[in-house]
Amino acid sequence: MDESKINLNEKRLKFILEQFTRLLQIMEDLREKCPWDKKQTIETLRTLTIEETYELADAISKRDMQELKKEVGDVLLHLVFYSKIASETNDFDIGDVIDSLCNKLIVRHPHIYGDVKAETEADVKRNWEQIKLKEGTKSVLAGVPEALPAMVKAIRIQEKARAVGFDWDKKEQVWEKVQEEMQEFLEETDPQRAEAEFGDLIFSLVNYARFVGINPENALEQTNKKFIHRFNYLESQSVKDGKILSEMTLEQMDKYWNEAKKIKID
Repeated sequence: MDESKINLNEKRLKFILEQFTRLLQIMEDLREKCPWDKKQTIETLRTLTIEETYELADAISKRDMQELKKEVGDVLLHLVFYSKIASETNDFDIGDVIDSLCNKLIVRHPHIYGDVKAETEADVKRNWEQIKLKEGTKSVLAGVPEALPAMVKAIRIQEKARAVGFDWDKKEQVWEKVQEEMQEFLEETDPQRAEAEFGDLIFSLVNYARFVGINPENALEQTNKKFIHRFNYLESQSVKDGKILSEMTLEQMDKYWNEAKKIKID
């Protein structure tokens, strides 16, 4: 490796370690001196962490790297905060967290740190799930958090099932299942059973999306943004034209809607 490259890496590593130490010291100060920070518990931080995670997801969706840097920092703060609180009860500290993470990554990547072969992404995922079962995980699906939004949970469930070979062979088979679920939903007249059938339909659509390389969560979010953009245009333009939205016909609304469809979304 080029000597200047080594020096640059060492210099950057020193900076990173200095800044991480600085963050830990700031956390110590806040926990000791700030009335708000002193009151926080693992439980009170939970909902705030969820909110920060969604803000991070928004920044990723927008491909805004400066915003992403800020949101990554906010999530990192929460991880340091949890570790600080746990250190006060002698359960663990940030060093234990990092050590445990490093050990897990090494154990679960035997194709890097051992003699196991893994040529593809699917091989890696399969090995990962098999190692987790050997570690005592009772089910392949045990690692799917219950609190995940339903769409994301469906994706994770299907990915984990696929990792151990429980999957369709061809996308055509999956599409047949989508059509089957659609028909069952359309034929169901009982409201409660119709809801269940609709859930089956969505689950099968998520499965098909995965088969053709589409992330259904991202796809739905794009559609949400598209709808918001077009509806906001409908609202603003109708006001400019002196019209009241609630008094307009659907045909009048469609005129603005179709205009909005021609405008590119950033």
